[in-house]
Amino acid sequence: MLLGGRSGERPISLLSGARVLEALRGAGVEAEGFDPAQRPLEELRGFGRAFIALHGSLGEDGAIQGVLEWMGIPYTGSGVAASALAMDKWRSKLIWGAAGLPTPRFERVLPGADCAGLAARLGLPLMVKPAREGSSLGISKVKGEQDLPAALREALAHDEVVIAEQFIAGPEVTVGILGEEALPLIRLETPREFYDYEAKYLANDTRYLIPSGLPAATEARVQRLALEAFAALGCRGWGRVDFMLDRDLEPYLLELNTVPGMTDHSLVPMAARAVGLDFGQLSLRILEQARVG
Repeated sequence: MLLGGRSGERPISLLSGARVLEALRGAGVEAEGFDPAQRPLEELRGFGRAFIALHGSLGEDGAIQGVLEWMGIPYTGSGVAASALAMDKWRSKLIWGAAGLPTPRFERVLPGADCAGLAARLGLPLMVKPAREGSSLGISKVKGEQDLPAALREALAHDEVVIAEQFIAGPEVTVGILGEEALPLIRLETPREFYDYEAKYLANDTRYLIPSGLPAATEARVQRLALEAFAALGCRGWGRVDFMLDRDLEPYLLELNTVPGMTDHSLVPMAARAVGLDFGQLSLRILEQARVG
């Protein structure tokens, strides 16, 4: 069980890994926790399989996947290239756009960018995001042009690659992927400006609606798009695809997570429960799909 790591998402990874470790042991799996921030990677040799619960850089971006492939150790989730692409919001959106999949208008933003021009092209409000960070770290919703410089500084503190993205006003939904199956949609509601770090992991006022309450045709369309987005990046095993819907319920892809959270606030376990999979069964299903390459 790979957990912890060195990214800004280390605390969440420790929580995810501890829950999965407990579940696997409860199912009779001989499992051991392994924190790459505290142990040399050479000590991975000899393990039969690796369940990756590392979130963020060096865990979700293809780095640890490459180490495991070099050692010939089967691991859960997507491979090296797909992990790197999905972790990079800018490049994943370029690929989705080339594949004809809907995503909000966006631009890569460089230091010293023309904020007035950016606001004019994308409209306000807009979202400013580090391209290769998770858990909503470094993300800002910008309502006024005067707030753009501070939002850019915040995002650049997390990553040198930053994107600005058109804000889509409407329901936010997420789709878990397990194997080749799209799980039921979860509709997210928060009194905050957006589904930020606090709403994801700390708040008790976030609402998770499953069933989503959306029309059946809309739900089916979003599930199909999730599978198409997953395939377009070459992902495998499991993951989670996040969407915004506009006021006409047209869906727009936001991002794809190849190592979603597995905490008590996390979304894939909620969706799995809706189709009869408890946390232990879900953990085993993910582990069973471990492979090299």
